[in-house]
Amino acid sequence: MPINFCNTNSVWASILTETLKRLGLTTAVICPGSRSAPLAVAFAQADEVEAIPVLDERSAAFFALGIAKKSQRPVVLVCTSGTAGANFYPAVIEARESRVPLLVLTADRPPELRDCHSGQTIDQLKLFGTYPNWQTELAVPSLEMGMLSYLRQTIIHAWERSLFPVPGPVHLNLPFRDPLAPIPQLDADALRLQFQPDDFFAGVEPLNLVETPAIAFPKEWSECAKGMIIAGTAQPQSPREYSSVIANLSKSLGWPVLAEGLSPLRNYAQLNPYLISTYDLILRNQQLAQQLAPKMVIQLGDLPTSKELRSWLVATQARRWIIDPSHHNLDPLHGQTTHLRLSVEQLAVETSAMASTQKEYLHLWCDAEAKVRSSLDQKMTAINHLFEGKAAWLLSQTLPQGTPIFVANSMPARDVEFFWAPSNSAVQPFFNRGANGIDGTLSAALGIAHRHQSSVMLTGDLALLHDTNGFLLRNKFVGHLTIILINNNGGGIFEGLPIAKFDPPFEEFFATPQDINFAQMCATYNVEHELVTSWEELKQRLNPLPTHKIRVLELQTNRKADAQWRQENLKKVAAILS
Repeated sequence: MPINFCNTNSVWASILTETLKRLGLTTAVICPGSRSAPLAVAFAQADEVEAIPVLDERSAAFFALGIAKKSQRPVVLVCTSGTAGANFYPAVIEARESRVPLLVLTADRPPELRDCHSGQTIDQLKLFGTYPNWQTELAVPSLEMGMLSYLRQTIIHAWERSLFPVPGPVHLNLPFRDPLAPIPQLDADALRLQFQPDDFFAGVEPLNLVETPAIAFPKEWSECAKGMIIAGTAQPQSPREYSSVIANLSKSLGWPVLAEGLSPLRNYAQLNPYLISTYDLILRNQQLAQQLAPKMVIQLGDLPTSKELRSWLVATQARRWIIDPSHHNLDPLHGQTTHLRLSVEQLAVETSAMASTQKEYLHLWCDAEAKVRSSLDQKMTAINHLFEGKAAWLLSQTLPQGTPIFVANSMPARDVEFFWAPSNSAVQPFFNRGANGIDGTLSAALGIAHRHQSSVMLTGDLALLHDTNGFLLRNKFVGHLTIILINNNGGGIFEGLPIAKFDPPFEEFFATPQDINFAQMCATYNVEHELVTSWEELKQRLNPLPTHKIRVLELQTNRKADAQWRQENLKKVAAILS
C-alpha cells in the first residue's frame, strides 16, 4: 500500500505524494530541514518519483526550474519553515515570467506557534506575492476521511493550476505539528483498516490535454506584400514541428522570418529559405532600414533582445499581431498590436502557393542576409585571438546534433543573437529570459542537462560566480554538462552602456571584476577545469562531448577590447550594404 500509516503527518504527506505521482510527477527537489521532514520522508519513499536532496534553496529552485523547463511538466520543490522558502523567490519569479510549471511546497509551523517568537517562524502566507498562478495554505494534517479527500482534491487543483491556463508556479504552505519524524501513533494505524486506496484514488490520473482546432490566419496577411515574421525566444516541446509550422507560414505568405538566436529556427535552417539571422546588423544601415520598413508584422512570443530591432519597430509603426497562448501582454513597445491567444502550432497554414506575387520586399531581405552573413562569417573565420563573440559563432557550427545548450543572460545572450549562424544542427537553446537575471544560471543549466543528452552552457564569469553553489549538485547530477566560461573578469554587458565612460565609479561598481582563479575554485568542488587557449582546441573538446560529470572550459578574454571590436565592426558589416 502506498500510504504510510505510521502517524498523522505520515498519512497526510504520503497521500499528497501518491496523488502527485498518479497525476504524473516524476521529480521532487528536497531541501533539508526539520519542519519539512514528513514531506522529505514521503518523497524519498515514493516509487517512480526521483527525490533529489539539494543543500542550497536558491540553487535547488533553479535546478527544479531547469528540469521543469526541459520536461514541460511540474516539478515539486520542498523546503522547511522560516527563511528557507524566501530563497526560492528568484526562481519563482522566473517560472512565472517564462511560464514554467513549478509546485512549491513550504513546510510551516502550525497556527498556535506563529506570532509568538517560536524558532524558525516567519509569515509564509503569500510569501511570493503575486507571482504564483495560485497559492493557498493547507489545513493542519488530520486523519478524518473528509479532510483527506480535501487534501487530495486540493493537490489535484494545484497541479492543474501549475499547467493551466498558463504554466507557472503554484505555492502551497503546509503546517505540521509534532511529531515530524515517522514515530508510530495508534490512531493512524487504525485508519489502515478503513482506507481503500483503489476507491480513494479512483480518477486521479494525468490530465488529458484536448487539442484546440486549427485557426485560419487573418485574411489581411495574405493581401500584404510587405510583411515579416519575427520569431523571438522559444523553448517549444517539439522544436522541429514548431520550426516547420513557421516555415510553412513564411512560405505561404512570402514573408521573411527574423529569427532570434535563442529560437530553434536558426538550427533548422533547411526548413525555411527566408530565414534572416543578421537583422540586428542589417538594421544598422539606416538607408536600408528605411527601405525594409514593413506594413505588417507577425510576432511569435517575446520580442528578440536586439535594441536595433525594437527601435526600428517603434519608428516604422507597422501593424503587429502577437501569437502566444498566454494572457501576458507581450508588447513592451505599445504599438498597434493585436494579441492572438493561441499557439503557433494552432495556425492553419495553406502551403500550396505563395499568396503574393510581389516578392521585391522578400528578396531585399534575403539579399541583405546573404551579404551580411557572408561578411560576418569571413570576419569570424579570420579572428584568431580569443574574442568572446566568436565563441557563440563557433558553437553554432561545432556542437553535436541536437545538443541542449543553456545560454546565460547579459553578454552571452546578446552574442548568440549577433553571431549564432544558421545550420541544420537541431541544437536546442534554453535560457532564463523571463526576468533576465543571472541568478541560478548554473543550477538551471544542470536541471536542463539532468538525465538528458550531454549538454553545454555558455556563460560569463559573473553569472557563474553568482551561482557557484550549483556545483554542490554534482553528486546528484546524472549526465554531462560542459561549461564554456567566458572569463573577461567583470560584467562585459556594462561596457556598451553610457556609464562605461564614467570611471570612477564604473570599474569598481559596475564592471565589478572579481579576480578569481577558476582552476582553484573548480578543484574545491572537485569539478574538471581546463584553460582553453585556441579555437582549434575548443572545437576538439566540443565534439564529441563527454557523457558524465561536469567540466569547465575557460576562455580568458579582454572585456574592453571585445566591447571596442563590437562597436567598430558590427557597423562595418552593415556598411557593405550601402
